Amino acid sequence: MKLLRMALLALCAVVLLWGVWVLYAAGRPVVAASVLAVGSLLWWVYASSRTMAWRYLLPGVAGMLIFVALPLLYTVHIGFTNYSSSHLLEQSRARAYLLEQFEVEPQSVMRAQWVREASSPQALRLRLWPEAQTQGVVWITPALNLQPAVPYSGPPVPVQPEAEGGTLAAPQVLSLRQTIALRDAVRTLRIGLPDGRVLSYTGVNEFALAQPVWLPQEDGALLQRASGVLYRPNLQTGYFETAQGERMLPGFKVGIGWDNYRRLLADANIRGPLAAIFVWTVMFAGLTVVLATALGMSLAVVLNWEALKYRHVYRTLLFLPYAVPGFISILVFKGLFNQNFGEINALLDALFGVRPAWFADPLLAKVMILMVNTWLGYPYIMVLCTGLIKAIPQDLYEASAIAGARPWQNFWRITAPLIMRPLTPLLISAFAFNFNNFVLISLLTDGRPDFLNTQLPAGTTDILVSYTYRIAFTDSGQNFGLAAAISTLIFVMIALMSLAQLKLMPKGQSKS
Repeated sequence: MKLLRMALLALCAVVLLWGVWVLYAAGRPVVAASVLAVGSLLWWVYASSRTMAWRYLLPGVAGMLIFVALPLLYTVHIGFTNYSSSHLLEQSRARAYLLEQFEVEPQSVMRAQWVREASSPQALRLRLWPEAQTQGVVWITPALNLQPAVPYSGPPVPVQPEAEGGTLAAPQVLSLRQTIALRDAVRTLRIGLPDGRVLSYTGVNEFALAQPVWLPQEDGALLQRASGVLYRPNLQTGYFETAQGERMLPGFKVGIGWDNYRRLLADANIRGPLAAIFVWTVMFAGLTVVLATALGMSLAVVLNWEALKYRHVYRTLLFLPYAVPGFISILVFKGLFNQNFGEINALLDALFGVRPAWFADPLLAKVMILMVNTWLGYPYIMVLCTGLIKAIPQDLYEASAIAGARPWQNFWRITAPLIMRPLTPLLISAFAFNFNNFVLISLLTDGRPDFLNTQLPAGTTDILVSYTYRIAFTDSGQNFGLAAAISTLIFVMIALMSLAQLKLMPKGQSKS
């Protein structure tokens, strides 16, 4: 067993060193050093006899760091950048992308065809003829030994008329698939014509005289060849710009400090909807907890009444909304509240002659959301309160009965005070959960109806997390830096709620 363990450790060490070497050879020295450090730590923990406890703790700690801490730190980092759909690339990659652009002279376009001789299957020749030419001279290259996925690095390949190049012995024309397989090698191939022009690869079966659109400068600027205009990288805006401020796409990602946070507070076009969404988020989470707690606690008290027949059946039926997957219930309610075909509007129309526009009116949409979320949340509170009521000593109720107390007095003087202390931390958790209840908003209203005349997409029923999602991934937003800044603020608020819960938890347990 010991030999097997030593063999496994040796194998892991070899695999680790091999992986580090591959990363280093690929030009990723920082990643290679990080993998070496983490891998060495893991190897030492599982190899040493003095780190027995860490063998069980390390997977959990590593998972927390990888799946919690790193995404959090990366989100905070993105909040200090201009990262967006217009600034996806690093500066070096944006510069390389622009330098790869070229302009093709239409008169120089030549069609291309790769052929293989039967006598020499490894040798390939390239036939070229002008695109507009149906008859005339066909140019051909000498035999080339191209390897797929290996860029050609030699000088320009000369050509000559096919009649002078000899007759090919039973040539085989390469299929489109075979031609595409050679693309990496052909893309770097240059064809030198007798008049001194050099043709470049411009398509699968096409070569032409291509001129670069941009010329690199020593100071990092780019010169537009056709116009002679100089574009310099602006590290404040993340664009290559002219002296007059004209920008060239794509932009690149740069650090902008606290600009995203200043924008949240200083830009009226963002501050207005954000303030309204923040107020609604707090109201939504708070009212949901209040309504669900009131309904769940009331049902728990009623169902705890021993004289009530079939109370176990009632409790089971009332718990069913919590047993059904939440997204199914939300989609069912979305159909029930449909203005034209929903059963709720059909019933209201039959009784009162009205068909409320639940999804078009902001106030009605918020009322609908609260109703649905209360329905989804009250079973959880009901089960908690049922268990807490069972834990209250019956002697207290017997003493109150002797004193002539009424049921309402029993509830306010005995039941409510004794269950609220241990229930408070759970209610804080419920508030924090609803503060980020993205699924309900996304499936039921998708944040709509929208605010009018806003710079960024924002809905009257959006909560902070759905508003952040819309800025980052939908509509006309895709501003990842601003969304990351809002996400950081949400994290701070949720962290404060969690601290409050931890502070209240011991008190509730010690006094209950």
